[in-house]
Amino acid sequence: MVSLGCPKNLVDAEVMLGYLGKDGYEITTDEHQADIIIVNTCSFIKEAKQESIDTILDLADRKHDANCKLLIVTGCLPQRYQETLAKELPEVDIFVGTGDYPKIAEIIAEKRGISGQIRYIGDPDYLYDTEMPRMQSSPRYYSYLKIAEGCSNCCSYCVIPSLRGKFRSRPLDLVLEEARRLVGGGVRELNLIAQDITVYGSDLPGGVTLETLLQELVKIAGLRWIRLLYAYPDGITDGLISLIKSEEKICKYLDIPLQHISDPVLKRMNRRSNEAQIRALVAKLRAEVPDIALRTSLIVGFPGETDEDFKKLCHFVEEVQFDRLGVFCYSKEEGTPAAEMPDQVSERVKRERYKKLMQLQARLSFKRNRKLMDSFEEVIVEGGSEESELLLKGRSSRQAPDIDGMVYITAGQANVGDIVKLKITDSSDYDLIGEIVE
Repeated sequence: MVSLGCPKNLVDAEVMLGYLGKDGYEITTDEHQADIIIVNTCSFIKEAKQESIDTILDLADRKHDANCKLLIVTGCLPQRYQETLAKELPEVDIFVGTGDYPKIAEIIAEKRGISGQIRYIGDPDYLYDTEMPRMQSSPRYYSYLKIAEGCSNCCSYCVIPSLRGKFRSRPLDLVLEEARRLVGGGVRELNLIAQDITVYGSDLPGGVTLETLLQELVKIAGLRWIRLLYAYPDGITDGLISLIKSEEKICKYLDIPLQHISDPVLKRMNRRSNEAQIRALVAKLRAEVPDIALRTSLIVGFPGETDEDFKKLCHFVEEVQFDRLGVFCYSKEEGTPAAEMPDQVSERVKRERYKKLMQLQARLSFKRNRKLMDSFEEVIVEGGSEESELLLKGRSSRQAPDIDGMVYITAGQANVGDIVKLKITDSSDYDLIGEIVE
């Protein structure tokens, strides 16, 4: 199994692996040994689509020089481009959309009696259930907890609603049941994910909210960290901020996809928040939780983005000094309102703006990291460092898996999965260096 894209995709891949393991398949991490190769794809933006295609073509070679009998492509790419893919990728034996993950073992069994390609691209109505098996692929000490599926926000640049369907929450009791099972299996850090976690429960009876879920999760014995990813700004309530401030298990960390700060750009993006609301939210978060680590994602080169809009964005980033920042060049996606907008920005200008903003963030991140010198951080140990076999590496509670920097541990001993206290002794643009304090 090769899973591309976001952690939400990874959970879907783990569910498929769970079904296959339950059906008697043996899972291998060596593509040369595999009889069946599955590529779980992303098609959110142009770069993600290209990565998916390149991976499929690369693994298609295994059908010629290794044991592979079936090449299966699942997820967002076939959901979006099934007709085109079937013609352009004859090497692929089976295409499976985002609504048919639980049928993966049945589909493979059915293919044995059919020659040629087969496609299972139904409505994107899949919702992960705890009755579904899941084979965790992340390290045993942390996991992603998907609390909802789909999206109803309809941002003008985004294809997710058409690929994943409208927003639908998983029932509270099932989310809690899975959380307890994960923690019982050794997980110490749960990373909550959905397309927008702040609207969790809005479609459930009984007034369930994200706050309701968090109040129950913090009661789970053995769980140390709860991290909140993908929290839309207009859904961050005073109650949620209060929970982040007061609950020890909730990481002082919040991932808020803002996308821009210029009101004309935000309006064309069909975002619900404006500049004044965003600035007020950031000020409130910093005032209420002074040590909070804020992550955001921004889009440069959106249709109609002027030089003044971009300057305002840069000034905003310099003012706020986000702890973590991801920048994307706008990707013109067919079928979205933004693709038909006038004043499309050239690729050259997009790349220039991307480079300038990332250079600015590197400087700001270095300055913020230097302020942590001689402070103490809780760090989860992740194993040996690639830099040196003599060093350990880990992540602080202010760093999410895969997307943020690392902490390199230069003194002290600990086991993988331990959460230890570290004194920060040095830093770089994105990483920290420290020593374990007994």
